[in-house]
Parts: sequence; structure tokens; C-alpha cells
Amino acid sequence: MKVLVTGGLGFIGSHIVDELVKENHEVVVLDNLEYQVHRGRFPDYTNKGAKYIVGNVLDRELLKIALQDIEIVFHEAALVGMGQSMYQVHYYTNVNVSGTALLLDTIINGNFPVKKIMVAASMSSYGEGMYHCDNCGNVSPPMRSNEQIDSKDWEVKCPNCSSNVTPVPTPETKSLDSLAVYSLTKKYQEELCMSVGKTYGIPVVALRYFNVYGPRQSLSNPYTGVAAIFTSRIKNNNQPHIYEDGFQSRDFVHVEDIAGANLLVMESQAANFQSINVGTQNPITIADLAEKLAEGLGSDIKPVISNTGRPGDVRHCIADISKLKMLGYEHKYPELNIQTLVKWSETEEAIDSFENANKELREKLRQ
Repeated sequence: MKVLVTGGLGFIGSHIVDELVKENHEVVVLDNLEYQVHRGRFPDYTNKGAKYIVGNVLDRELLKIALQDIEIVFHEAALVGMGQSMYQVHYYTNVNVSGTALLLDTIINGNFPVKKIMVAASMSSYGEGMYHCDNCGNVSPPMRSNEQIDSKDWEVKCPNCSSNVTPVPTPETKSLDSLAVYSLTKKYQEELCMSVGKTYGIPVVALRYFNVYGPRQSLSNPYTGVAAIFTSRIKNNNQPHIYEDGFQSRDFVHVEDIAGANLLVMESQAANFQSINVGTQNPITIADLAEKLAEGLGSDIKPVISNTGRPGDVRHCIADISKLKMLGYEHKYPELNIQTLVKWSETEEAIDSFENANKELREKLRQ
């Protein structure tokens, strides 16, 4: 089949491209070589088996060229950065939401034979994950208030009785309650694709990625995933900076498993018009992550536990992957595999810009 991967030179998109090429699909990539990620250059891992179009999803004429004879679309193109999105509101919304809208508009108003769309959604759209209250059962608490964060009361409370609650796996049926701009744009990407797909009979699958890590994640982008940011800090002999008390947890999923899940749902009719979590259901605390990364990198650097919070941060979110398993998916890395990221980092440039990014965020938020 002829397949288009938007953002196909990125961290996740490039792994999807590799798998598609391996399966002998004809692959077209549309990517703008975002400077914050690629410094405007084609990465060394660029797969020569695909065709590349340099440009972005806000260019209708370029989209028309990229969509010629395309049967399958993987929409991975997006700006990524929770904190940065809170002060670059128009930029994130324009690329992530307007770019998705223009892609869909071009597909349905052009004579393109698109048969299926996979869209990269995000666990961040959930806001807080699901929790269990000993008094009230499973509950879906709202995001913690700024007042609670400022008081350094980190634990999530039951929305009914205000007791502390325990995190449990979050199913796809949970409401999407995030307040962060990035998370909202991912929610809108997902909902736009589902709405248009259902209206025009084009099957859509929204894969809600949890915390993705692994080879090709930029070590010089201070707005990328926490595993890469910590790796960059340690490689530059700087202490990883941890917000709150370090006991907040995340579900880290390997990028190769993300790519595998994408190819699985491409072939699965049972996945059509479904939103599907892609994680491991094996959470780890952020403090443990920092320690494991330091150990893997051969460093004795300890993280700084700041005991300060950021508005909009989530305490816990763990994937319920029952739906993914029902489709027959088997993880290559069911548990955190630090060595794959460590090996990647050995030859990858790591410019540590965390301090500048953190300062900029706090100035913008007037903290």
C-alpha cells in the first residue's frame, strides 16, 4: 500500500516509517524538520527506503502533493511540549489543531483514495488518571488546584470525600479532563479525526500514547520527554531536576512498541473508530527513573528533589491496556528498558538547555 506518515522524521514517526518500509509498503513522509528537534537537518537515521517531502501540514498545496494515491495516513506531526505550550498558545494550536483540520479538509475535498487514518493521541489529554478511594470506589478526580500545588500537598484527593486516593489503570472510557494547551490540542486532533472519519466513512484509530522513550528521542530539546531530559542532564554532569517529591508515577512505553501498535491497528478492522491506550501498565516513579538512568549511564549523580510544583502537572497516570491486548498486541519491552536509551545517547549530541527552559517557563507563568 501507499502510505503517508506526517512527522515521519520525528522520534515516533521514523520508527513507524522503518516498520512500513520493512513490510514493503510505499512510504511518503511529510516533515518540516522542526528546528527545536532536528536543527533543520535530516537525521542520520533517515530511512532511504521512503520518499521525503520537506514542509508542514499548514501548506495545503504541499498536502495535495503528499496525498497523491495515498491509501493509509499516519498522522504523527505535532509540536510537543507541555510547559512551552502554555505560553506559545497560538503556535501549538495552529500546528496541532489547524494542521490536523487542514489535512482532513484536504483529504475529504480532494480525490484521494484514503482508506484509513491513524492519529497520534496522548495520555496527557486524560489529565489525572483513574484512582481508587477506599470509601467511594474508583473515582476520576479533577486536576489539582494551584492552591493545592502551592501548599505542597501533592497527593490527589477523592472528589467525593476528599480522602487520599490510590492510582489504578486508566481506561479509554475516562473523560478527557486536561487543562494544558498541548493536551487540549491532542484531544482536538483525536476528536477532529474521529468526527470527520465517521462522517465520511474513513476508519480512524486514535492511539493514546503514554510516556514514550527510546532511541531517536532528542537529547537537546528541553521540551521533550522526561527520560531524554534526564539523560541530557546526566551526560552534562548536571543533576536531574524533579518536581514535587519524586513519587509521582508514569507509564513509560518503548518507541518500538508504539510503532508496533500502529502497524497492528492499521491491519485490524476491530480497531476502527477506537481510541486505544498504548502503554505497559507498569508504572515507575520519576525519582526511580532518574536513579536508573544515572546507573545506566555509569554516573553517581543524584537528582534534585525540588519539592516545588507546576500548574497542570499530573500526579499519576497508568495505562489500562486491556483493549490493546484484546487486539492481540504483544510488547517487545513490557518493562522499562533503560539500556536502549543509554546506547542511543552514547553517540547522540546532548545540549542541556533545561535551566533556560525552566527559567523561561517560570517567568511566563510569573512564578
